Amino acid sequence: MRITPWNLRFHELIGLEVEVLRHLDPGLVGVRGVVEWETPRALLVSRGERRILILKSGALFAFHIPGGGRVVVPGDDILGGPAQRVKRLRR
Repeated sequence: MRITPWNLRFHELIGLEVEVLRHLDPGLVGVRGVVEWETPRALLVSRGERRILILKSGALFAFHIPGGGRVVVPGDDILGGPAQRVKRLRR
């Protein structure tokens, strides 16, 4: 399935470029990299050799989607794994 601004919240995030726009930890604001792994509560972002674990809750992320485009998503909207997020959609 193609990633669109609408379905990003329910899609697999691994492999997407991400930027932290706002976070409860001000030291994480401005971090950019590629999502290497995702847990229900955090994203593991790779910046070259460095990997940073970023909690989703209370954050604001900008994801760059294939084909161009930037989607701003509150971290609370992407809590849980992709399967859990799709289940929330059905409710």
